[in-house]
Amino acid sequence: QVQLVESGGGLVQPGGSLRLACAASGDIHSTRAMGWFRQAPGSEREFVAAIAWSGGGTYYADSMQGRFTISIDNAKSTAYLRMNDPKPEDTAVYFCAASRSGVAGVSRFYDYWGQGTQVTVSS
Repeated sequence: QVQLVESGGGLVQPGGSLRLACAASGDIHSTRAMGWFRQAPGSEREFVAAIAWSGGGTYYADSMQGRFTISIDNAKSTAYLRMNDPKPEDTAVYFCAASRSGVAGVSRFYDYWGQGTQVTVSS
């Protein structure tokens, strides 16, 4: 089993920046990649970005390219998602997930999920 704990959410002003963290523990070596998803009220969960534990492969949703940056720190078993120039429409619960399959943009390929962290973009 793998446990994932997100942190770093909160209230951010439009045009600011925010970095989310996802600390992984447990049988991490059984997984190959980490991903970030988000879910706004009344909407389906959508893919944001994914990265291989090796750090060599990243994948972004087309709509997220440019303002979101995913990274990983193997020494800390932690994945990060930096959000630049956030907009009100980025308000959502952000989830991290771990995949045994590899980098993927679809939630069904992820085996473990965190509880999520709320991000609210508002002035």
